[in-house]
Amino acid sequence: MRSPLLAAKASVALLATGAIAGVLTIAPAASGVIPLATAVPRTAAVFTGHKDAATACVLPDGTPIDYFHCYTPAQIRSAYGVDQVVDTGGAANLGQGQTIVLVDAYGSPTAANDLGVFHDKFFGNLPAPDFEQKFPQGNPQYKSASGNGQSGPSAAAGWSGEATLDIEWAYAIAPLAHIVLLAVPPAETEGVQGLPNLFKAISGEIDAEPAGTMFSMSFGITEQTFGGAAAAQTAKFDAVFKKGLAKQDNFFASSGDDGSFGVSKQKKDTGSYSYPTVGWPASSPYVVSVGGTQLQHGWTWNPTSNDAFTASGDLNPAYWQSTPGGSSEAVWNESWAPIATGGGVSAIYAKPSWQTAGPSGGRVVPDTAWNAAVNGGVDVYISAYPEYNCYQATGCWTIYGGTSASSPQTAGLFALVNHARQVAQKSPIGFLDPLLYSGLGSDASAYTDIVPMHYGSAPKSFAGTDVGVGTVQKSVGDLVDNQLWQVPVAGFPTTTGYDATTGWGTPKAPGLVAAMTALP
Repeated sequence: MRSPLLAAKASVALLATGAIAGVLTIAPAASGVIPLATAVPRTAAVFTGHKDAATACVLPDGTPIDYFHCYTPAQIRSAYGVDQVVDTGGAANLGQGQTIVLVDAYGSPTAANDLGVFHDKFFGNLPAPDFEQKFPQGNPQYKSASGNGQSGPSAAAGWSGEATLDIEWAYAIAPLAHIVLLAVPPAETEGVQGLPNLFKAISGEIDAEPAGTMFSMSFGITEQTFGGAAAAQTAKFDAVFKKGLAKQDNFFASSGDDGSFGVSKQKKDTGSYSYPTVGWPASSPYVVSVGGTQLQHGWTWNPTSNDAFTASGDLNPAYWQSTPGGSSEAVWNESWAPIATGGGVSAIYAKPSWQTAGPSGGRVVPDTAWNAAVNGGVDVYISAYPEYNCYQATGCWTIYGGTSASSPQTAGLFALVNHARQVAQKSPIGFLDPLLYSGLGSDASAYTDIVPMHYGSAPKSFAGTDVGVGTVQKSVGDLVDNQLWQVPVAGFPTTTGYDATTGWGTPKAPGLVAAMTALP
């Protein structure tokens, strides 16, 4: 059954805060420049207020959560080995001397406060965060989330969750780095009109920050939104990326949360494409595209039913149940929403010369991956627009996922790489993608290959389709591709080695940092 929890935000592409009523439909509300963060639904069925047999997570304030697992910074740092990363002198590598820029429309009016709460809870032994929020085109924030539409107060409230996730989790990986939230008032978020403002701001920040800065962009649009002028329009924005690459910056972009499914702009309305699509800017050959996985660290999903919800709309224990223990990682594809990692072949760009793996036909995304699951999401504190994000008058702890979580954490990890190189008296690493495809991505000491995984014993009732494979009979526990559950748009298969769902896989932080520090 489709989720009855999320329809008030009924865009598969825009599940920014988790709505609470209705039935999710694959009929998105927008096809424009949108945030890609996804929060756990704030319902009584999930936020129960008491511990019981279904409790899967306890938030930092003690709030028990049923069925949805969550991670603290210490747990994520341990799972990926970030807590084991040291520089060449043996000192802890926390991103000292590095800069990470998070690009978000609107920003957040409570960004500094919320990051401070996050620091106090998880990193109280470290100095206060080195954080600033910049408004290069004026402060676009609002006092409340009143209003409707794809821009203005309601859009600002949606973006605030994205911005908060970005800064807290870039910080969680590199807590001594300089964290910049670049807040930009877009002209609108319908179509591509919001992009010029964003890229003007990025260009200015390239000039303002030191060489080797890591930029993370957790937003995207379906490539086809550009229309017939796609090559000309994207070339203007790619010129900004090239400018940054010339000074050894890197640009990371979320590959998307819709699997292979894409929305189409039809004047004031939106529809969908019947064929696989990918999102931009993740598809740009000047960007590191970051896909999603589901990290099951200390628990193992064990579904015996394909139905996430009962006929009355309650969460179905047979779907959500898990067993304690175990550690595995699969392609991110959660059928309850449905949401999944973006990935596939570009319709705009030819395959770059450095991209030596993946399907033919064009630039393939993603390049790398990181945990993006909502069931297995990360703890976030937010007090911006609390009536919108928390359904109360004050701030709250909650759980976020999506490839919006993957991109800033990956940017944080490569800030550690540049710190290690700085200590070794070497220059910043430069553009990551060519290095990934020239051997780094296939290095088993640096990356974990994500392969098909099978959980539980639910019946294989969905006759899906994967590009290059054909029909794939699967259950919800068969995490083998990025086709949305019960959606007829073909997905791409997760395979041994590089694939168009998780790229080269997920980093093993100590080996990755060591390998990249050893490079000339």
